[in-house]
Formats: sequence, C-alpha cells, structure tokens
Amino acid sequence: MRIHFIAIGGSVMSNLAISLARLGHQISGSDDQIVEPSKSKLIGAGLYPSTIGWDVDRITEELDAIILGKHAEADNPELRKAQEMGIKIYSFPEFIYEQSKNKTRVVIAGTFGKTTIISMIMHVLKKLGHDFDYVIGAKLEGFDSLIKLTSQAPIILVEGDEYYASSIDDHSKFHYYQPNIAMISNIHWDPYNMEITEEAYYRQFEEFIDTIVPKGTLVYNKEDANVVKIVGETKDCKINRHGYKMPNYTINKGVTYIEVGDIQIPLQVIGKQNLSNIAGAYTVCEWLGIKRQEFYESISDFRSSIRYLEFVKSEHGSVVYQDFAHTPTKLKSSIHAVKEQFSNTKLLTVIELNPYDVMNFDKIELYRDSMVESDEAVVFVNKNSIKEKNIILSNVVDKIISNFNHPKLSVFTDIHEVYEFLEFFNSQGINLLVMGSNSNSVVNIMTFADKFLIQKSQKF
Repeated sequence: MRIHFIAIGGSVMSNLAISLARLGHQISGSDDQIVEPSKSKLIGAGLYPSTIGWDVDRITEELDAIILGKHAEADNPELRKAQEMGIKIYSFPEFIYEQSKNKTRVVIAGTFGKTTIISMIMHVLKKLGHDFDYVIGAKLEGFDSLIKLTSQAPIILVEGDEYYASSIDDHSKFHYYQPNIAMISNIHWDPYNMEITEEAYYRQFEEFIDTIVPKGTLVYNKEDANVVKIVGETKDCKINRHGYKMPNYTINKGVTYIEVGDIQIPLQVIGKQNLSNIAGAYTVCEWLGIKRQEFYESISDFRSSIRYLEFVKSEHGSVVYQDFAHTPTKLKSSIHAVKEQFSNTKLLTVIELNPYDVMNFDKIELYRDSMVESDEAVVFVNKNSIKEKNIILSNVVDKIISNFNHPKLSVFTDIHEVYEFLEFFNSQGINLLVMGSNSNSVVNIMTFADKFLIQKSQKF
C-alpha cells in the first residue's frame, strides 16, 4: 500500500510509519514540527520529510490511504485535499484494528496503570517465548519501539486510551479495537485534568465494554468501585467477566513477597498499586493460556522502567526511587508505598510541581497533607516557568507552604538550590523519592541521586 501520514512526527505515529515501512508498504509523511527522538528515527528509516510543513502536492491519486495523527487540525490543507479526492482516511486506532483483524486483540484500559500492566504482560510473554505484536505509549526496557506489527504474530497487545481518535473523529481511541480480551484497571475522573464531564467520562468505559466481541472477556478490578459500577451497568453484554483483586503479600527487609498458594514469590517492584497491576496482568495472561506457575516465575524479575516507583540507585543503606506523579492522590499513594516498603527508614520526598498546577491556586490547595507521611519534603517549582506565566514568585511560594501543610517543607525555585540542598543533606540511613510529571523538567534524576547518596557525617 501507498500510505501518507499527516502529522508523522508524533512518537506513536513515527513508530507506526517505520513499522509499516518494514512490512513493505510505501510510506510518506508530513508535519509542521518534528523533534527528537522521532526526528532521528525517521531519518534512520529514510522517512523524514524532504521539507517541514504541509504541502497539498503530497496528496495524489496514487495514495491508497491516509493515516491522520491527532496533532493535525481539522482544517489541515493536506487533510482537506484528501477528503475532496475521496482517499480513505484512517485515524490511528482505526488503522491498528484493520491490521489486527485476524489476531487475538488484548486491550488494556483504565485511568492509571495501563502502561505498567501492559509492560508486565509483555515481559511475561517475551520471557516465555511467545510471539506477539504490541502498541504502547512509552518506551519499555527490552523493547526497541512503541509499535510492533507483523503478519504472523497471533496476538496484539494494545494500550487503549480514552482520548479522541483524531481532529475529525471525537470517538475514543479504545472504541475502535474490538478486543477479544479487554481489561479495565481503574476509573477516576479528575475535574482539573479532564475536559469532559464526569458522566461522559464514565460513559466512555461503558461503551468500551460494548465493543468487546461476543463471547470475549472483560478482566476488571473488582476493588475499584467505579469499575464495578460500570461493569454492573453493562450486564447485558454477552461476554465473560473475570474480576481480580490485590493478592496477599508480605514485606521483609525491603523486599515484597507475593503469596501464591503456599509459595512466596519475591518481587522487584513495590507498592500496592503494582501488586494490583500484577493481579490484573496475571488474569489476562491466564486467558491467553499462560499457566499460573509460569506467570509468577516470569514476573518475579520484572522491574518498572516507566517511572512508576522505579528503583534508581542504592548506596550506604539508602535507596532512591523515582515516580511519575501527576495528581495529589498519586503523590500521597506513592509516598505511602515507599514508607510501607521501608517502614523503619526515614524518607525525603522531592516533587517538581507542574507549571500548570502552579498557575491554578485552587489546584495547589488539593495537595494539602499529600506529603504528610514523608519525614522531610521538598517542593521544586521552576522559576523560569513561573516567569513565562507572569505569576508573582513570592505568591506561589507562600501558597505552597500554606497548603502543603508539612512541618519540614522546603520550597525551591532554582534547580541549583535543590542540588545544593541534596548535597548537604545528611542522607545516611534515609531514602529519597523524586516525583514529578513535567516532560520539560530540568531535573536530572541521576544527579539528584548522586548528590543525595554522598556519604555525610552529620545526623538527620
């Protein structure tokens, strides 16, 4: 096929273009901006556009299809010409479905945890030697691409998100995949981060369940009240339903052991959320024919590589973790996970606030008591981001101090101040958790770890 990508520069779109080129399709593409790592990948594959920007001359009758990226607006000139010419236009999820009609489609959905769960499943399948395709949203250790599409793999794993398919299609992406096996890990509506109403957000998941093929399977978290409610409201769907819950576990000397019958399996990950994710991943794998013993032996050496309670470094009796925390609830949960894992060790938590949170003082108020379990706390706000928003720096600092309500809170607006704090902080026998969600962060986690772990002689 001759396929043209409108907005080829996105991380997922560029990976799809490269994957299709490897399958023998003739690929072209355009975009008004292409940055790293997509730029280097497209250049390496010989797919980087000769010129940046939109050019209607790229749209010809020789094209068999257009794949429209989310970045492309509805009035995009290339899109308009393709519509006028009657060329078949696919959104990303539509095309993935077309390429996987003859495969067992496994779609992982939920507000949080999708990437972690699908990475667990991929880890197990790879370790057991199973052939599978995949579509994921983040780079995972052991996998060199966000997308793998082949003609022979019998299974495809898809990270199914609820965001709209394209600028000309307001259907949710995960409504297109028609899964044979679907999973919902949790459902949480955040009024500050979501552009649709709570009712509309929940309805998307009801509609997702409706897309499961007849006699297909829904795996769901029966400890999440919102998920249970929605599953109950879709009881007329002719599908199998298989609920899961967090398994029993113990923690001994900083290691979590999951109880599998009479056996205790040591894990490389920590936190109740990860334990719940493992239970969900196992249930999916069970429906794929993976035996219980095989799964748990394979999952025992799984390590998070996507900034969810990810181990960074350990020295002198201290450990450093990093975490992708983008809500007050997740911040509180992750701090609790580390404190539970190392209950006899004090904890210093450093969080970089997203500049968008800083802009909204109402949102800062939601962080009240979110760091209360941490023995010491640091909040970093990049002063350069604040200046760009024309916000008075002192007002931001005062608002953070008053709302976080922590007795040992330090607030910094310059990254070098944080480095200096960590370098002179007595870290002996103390753990560090670094958290944040800003993709444009100036924080270097290894620099943080190195400065924190330097041996010091003073007491906490």
